[in-house]
Amino acid sequence: MIEINPTSRINGEIHVPGDKSISHRAAFLGAMTRDGVEVSNFSPGQDCASTLACLEAMGCAVEQDKALNTVKIKAPTGLKEPKDVLDAKNSGTTARLLLGLLSGIPNLFAVVTGDESLKRRPMGRVVKPLVAMGAKIDGREFGERLPLAVRGRKLSGGVHALQVASAQVKTAILLAGLGAQGATTVIEPSPTRDHTEIMLEYLGVPVLKDGLKVTVYPTSSIPGESWRIPGDFSAAAFWIVAAAITAESELRIKEVNVNPTRTGLLKVLERMGLDHAIEDETLSGGERTATVAVRSSRLKGTTVSPEEVPSLIDELPVLAVAATRAEGITEIRGARELRVKESDRIHAMAINLKALGAQIQETDDGWIIEGRTTLSGGRAKSFGDHRVAMAMAVAGLVATGPVCIEDEECVSISYPGFFDDLTELTQTCLKEVSS
Repeated sequence: MIEINPTSRINGEIHVPGDKSISHRAAFLGAMTRDGVEVSNFSPGQDCASTLACLEAMGCAVEQDKALNTVKIKAPTGLKEPKDVLDAKNSGTTARLLLGLLSGIPNLFAVVTGDESLKRRPMGRVVKPLVAMGAKIDGREFGERLPLAVRGRKLSGGVHALQVASAQVKTAILLAGLGAQGATTVIEPSPTRDHTEIMLEYLGVPVLKDGLKVTVYPTSSIPGESWRIPGDFSAAAFWIVAAAITAESELRIKEVNVNPTRTGLLKVLERMGLDHAIEDETLSGGERTATVAVRSSRLKGTTVSPEEVPSLIDELPVLAVAATRAEGITEIRGARELRVKESDRIHAMAINLKALGAQIQETDDGWIIEGRTTLSGGRAKSFGDHRVAMAMAVAGLVATGPVCIEDEECVSISYPGFFDDLTELTQTCLKEVSS
C-alpha cells in the first residue's frame, strides 16, 4: 500500500511511456511482416510484455535493447505452433488480437488463456465474427470466455457489422482478413481508435476507409519498417487532469500521441474550461505527435454522451476525479463497457470516491457527479486495476489528507514508472505503508 500526500502544484516537463495500443499492434504486425519491424519507445508495461512473450512462443524473434528502448520483431521462418498454452495474463488486447492472428494460420493449433481477471472478460464479441469467417474456435461458455482453443484455417472475407464499438475486435478481424480469401470489411457502430489502419497504411498495405467502414484485402507480403512510438495519451491523461485540478500548475507533456480518435478527453475537458495548448505537432509512424501544455483550470460540469465514450473509454476513471473538482454536475452516460475492463470501473471509482467524500452516484452505464467537493484523506482500493490506482493517486493530490492506495503495484500493467514520475513532478514524498 502506498500513501499519496496532497500537493499545491505540478510543474515541469515529462515524457510518458510509449503508447500501449500502438506497441501491441507494432508487435503483431511485425510478426506478419517480411522484413520485421523495429520501433523505439515501445511500451514498458506488463501487457505489451505479454504480447511479446506469446509471439516468441510462436517462433517470432524479439530483440529488446532496454538501454536504447528499442524492440525488433520478426518471424524469420513464419509463425509456428506453440508448444504450450499462450498466456495473455491481464491483457485483453493480447488475447483478442491473438485470436485474430491465430485463426488465419492454416493447421496451427493453440490455446489462449489469461489471469483470473481476463478469464471473466467477454471474448464472444471477437469469436463470433471470426467464426463467421470460417475460424474454428472453442472454449468456455461456447467461446465467450478464456481459455479458448483455436485451430487455424483458411478464412473467407466478408462484411462484419460490430455490435459493440471496439478497436480490439476491429483489429482482430483485420488481422485475420489480411490472409483471408476476398476483401474483409468491418463496420463500426461509432468511431474507435484507428491505430491499426494507420499502421497498415504506413507499412504499405492498402486500406480503404469510408466513414465507419474499413476494408483490407488479402496480402501475401507485408514489408517491414522502423519508427518511434509516440507517448501514450492514456498515460498522459492522468497528468493532464492532475495539472488542471491543482493550483499554480503548469505542465508540458512531450511527444505524446494526439490521434483524434484518442483525445476525446481533451474535447470534454475543453468544454469544462481546460487551459491548454497543443504545440510542436509532427508525425511519427503515421501518428500525430505533439507536446500538450496544461495549466491550472477552473472547470465546470458537463455531460458526456454515449457517442463520445469510445474516444475516451480508458480516461473515464480520471475524468471522474476531475468532475469532483468541477463546478456543477457532470453526467457520464453510455460507458457500460467500463464494467468489463480489468475491474468494474464504474463501481470501483464510485466506491473509492465516495470513501473520500465525493458526491457520486453510480448508474448502470456511468456516473452522476456533483462537483466542487472537498475530498478527504482515506483509503482507496485499486481492485487490481491500473487505471483505477492511478486515478485515485490523482485524487490524492487534491485531498485534504493522505490517501492510501491498496495493491498499487498493478500500475506496472501500463505505466511502471508512474509513482516515480508523480514524485518528480509534485515533489511530494510517497511512502510505503503497512496494511
